[in-house]
Amino acid sequence: MNEETLIRTAHPREFKAIDALIEAAYAHDYGPSTGDSDLIHLAAARAKRFDVWVAHDAAGLLLGSVTTRRAGGPPLHEDVREGELDLRLLGVALEARRRGVASELMRFVGEHAAASGFSAVVLKTAPNMTGAHRLYEAIGFARDAGRDGLWIDGEWQFDLLTYVYEPVDVG
Repeated sequence: MNEETLIRTAHPREFKAIDALIEAAYAHDYGPSTGDSDLIHLAAARAKRFDVWVAHDAAGLLLGSVTTRRAGGPPLHEDVREGELDLRLLGVALEARRRGVASELMRFVGEHAAASGFSAVVLKTAPNMTGAHRLYEAIGFARDAGRDGLWIDGEWQFDLLTYVYEPVDVG
């Protein structure tokens, strides 16, 4: 990990800043939000059931965030397998881009998964998020096309690509 970047669970006082960071990051890369009212897009709602992580610098400036499943908790995606940690909403502040923050967050997730007893990390990403795909592949994630798509109540909703990082060393 970069000595300048620290990763920890988010504090409730940071939730609004995390929401703004994620919204700005996704709008910059993929266009403005469509006004989705899914509560999972609010850090305060996610933090009730999942781990919301933040990356910040030594001065406390928020650099990025990612949300993961908790050990023993529900997955973020319906088709996650037993023993897998899944994640959502990886984002990096625009002013912190090209400093390795996303890579550090993803490596942290892999280390956290292993330390928490998970055997793999899985994520879903939109087909047009090609920059994110390059990042995932560069740090060892592989496509699992057989698990593509977003499923809710057993019904396919729309296209998402699935990436898996395994095996996570649980020894």
